[in-house]
Amino acid sequence: MARRSRRNRRTVVPQAEQVLDRYKYEVASELGLANQIQTGGWNNLTTREVGQIGGQMVKRMIQDAEQQLQGKKF
Repeated sequence: MARRSRRNRRTVVPQAEQVLDRYKYEVASELGLANQIQTGGWNNLTTREVGQIGGQMVKRMIQDAEQQLQGKKF
């Protein structure tokens, strides 16, 4: 199975790319993977580690959205 390169990935909101990258690095740092990324790059991570980062990113984004919705009255 071929991996999708970053060039083939399309972000729906181009301005969100920087925010998502920042999220990615914050979560990687919290999981203790920042040094591993700095020394070997993203390709040096295992599938499990990358999955942990992605899972935590989604979890955080859902929590942020829920907090924003709580502040709005419908």
